[in-house]
Amino acid sequence: MFIAYIVAAVLLSLLLAGSGRAKLVRDPKITTGLSAVGVPESWFPRLAVLEILGAVGLLAGIAYRPLGIAAGVGVALYFLGAVVTHLRARDTKGAPVPAVILLVAIAPIALGLTTL
Repeated sequence: MFIAYIVAAVLLSLLLAGSGRAKLVRDPKITTGLSAVGVPESWFPRLAVLEILGAVGLLAGIAYRPLGIAAGVGVALYFLGAVVTHLRARDTKGAPVPAVILLVAIAPIALGLTTL
């Protein structure tokens, strides 16, 4: 199970780092969707930092599992908020992506709990 945690944490961390970078450089593929659901542009750097910190926490969880579990919970809550934001804006086309990432974020939590 430990190797499965490492794989899940590394893959999710790569996804989070890429998404965070896209927000920092204002990639139109990402920022257009965020703006469409009412996220102010001033929030992009904060959201990017949260994603990058989540990635770092998941990777640190390889050495200290409670930190990885906490980071996984934070990432899951972040993407739960993203799903709610899309649904409140009636953006059903944009909601599946954060919903899938939310489900993926559950894997390091579950695997981390089994390897404590």
